[in-house]
Amino acid sequence: MSAGLVIFLHGVGSRGASFAPLLAQWGADLPTIALAAPDAPFTFDLAPDGRQWFSIKGVTETNRTERIVAVRQAFDDTLQSCISEAGFANRLDRVVLVGFSQGSIMALDAVVSGRWPVAGVVAFSGRLASPPVYAPSTGTRILLIHGDADPIMPVQESQRAAQTLITIGMTVTCDILLGVGHTLTASGVRRAQDFTQSLLLPGSSTS
Repeated sequence: MSAGLVIFLHGVGSRGASFAPLLAQWGADLPTIALAAPDAPFTFDLAPDGRQWFSIKGVTETNRTERIVAVRQAFDDTLQSCISEAGFANRLDRVVLVGFSQGSIMALDAVVSGRWPVAGVVAFSGRLASPPVYAPSTGTRILLIHGDADPIMPVQESQRAAQTLITIGMTVTCDILLGVGHTLTASGVRRAQDFTQSLLLPGSSTS
């Protein structure tokens, strides 16, 4: 039995396969941790070879929240499949979600809604866009990572998310990466891996 499970959640228009380099790296560095990177359940509006967690066609600050709520069941089904397959259905305290962009939005929603009391969430370039009816497990640790030069998702989104999450009693770290845009960087990925390792393999070190 693996010591933990990490589920990577891709951004809009991408696929789980986009995380292949990270899976290879983390698989080598954290061999006792199971890894999964599912495709989002819906076909991307703008390109049939991509996937999306929810539609961004005509999305606004007003309707984004209702779109998130509307796809919760499909998201939960995807997550449940990964978790059950890996044997962690009764071990959510050994599960970490790592999202990028839209994947981060869904990961944060999964936690603040109280549906998924996992060990932790790493949210790259995300935002908290869930309806403000929060019931999280305060045992879930949150790491927000965001580039201050992100032209797609302004860095202020993670800063606002951190403030809200702390207000509702969650333990949050917000790392702002200088000069970084809407992308994953080696330093950000290393920070995410160290955070995940501290939750699932405390006392060990890959350094």
